Amino acid sequence: MQELANKVAIITGGGYGIGREIGRLFAAAGAKITLAARSANRLESTRAEIAAASGECIALVTDVARIADCERMAEQTLSRFGRIDFLVNNAGIEGATKVTTEMTPEEWQEVLDIDLTGAWLAARAVLPTMKQQQSGGIINISSGAGRRGYPFRAPYAASKWGMIGLTQTWAGEWGRSGIRVNCICPGPVVGERINRVLTARAQAMGVPYEQVVRGFVSQAALQRMVTEEEVAKVALFFASEQSSGVTGQTINVDAGAIMN
Repeated sequence: MQELANKVAIITGGGYGIGREIGRLFAAAGAKITLAARSANRLESTRAEIAAASGECIALVTDVARIADCERMAEQTLSRFGRIDFLVNNAGIEGATKVTTEMTPEEWQEVLDIDLTGAWLAARAVLPTMKQQQSGGIINISSGAGRRGYPFRAPYAASKWGMIGLTQTWAGEWGRSGIRVNCICPGPVVGERINRVLTARAQAMGVPYEQVVRGFVSQAALQRMVTEEEVAKVALFFASEQSSGVTGQTINVDAGAIMN
């Protein structure tokens, strides 16, 4: 089905993981894609993969913490495709795994700059175009850490709670312009990133890696982690007309770990 035919989507953090899967799924649904991330090699790999499947896609090396990069991302998307229908704010870093007193101000600020301010800068760059079109959608990728406190990951949790606040605020600000804003909170997602995160957590806690994994899985009603594709399918729902009456909402995709 071509749910997103003739639509244009910018996906930050689009080189791998959830961003890559959202790009692939949106392209399969007919959207033209701008992938943005800091890693040129991974961006190009995902762009080539989408192109090989007959998708139309450009890749832009972008640091969302820089206002000029976000403005260029929006301008080049408009230049290539003529419109911007969706922004998926997926770019983010996990940051240090430390108790607050051991974390440096630089470690704190780096996570906030990319994970929260970066989403604000990206939205700031695309919203004027969406307002002019009188249509558009922003999909923020938060985390289970945006629903529940997350020891050893203070800046990450703070930024992900902030993403939910931005979602509701933007939905209220821009609804009159036909712009919908929604949010996804993934739980642990199978892949290389969660392996890094859990390894760091095990080291910080002084326990075996396997114990940390069991702790995360045991919290989920489905007794497993989720997949990148499962997260991407909810993003597609938010982008499609199937959710035309939905804005300002946050959905957990976490196999039933947090039920609120």
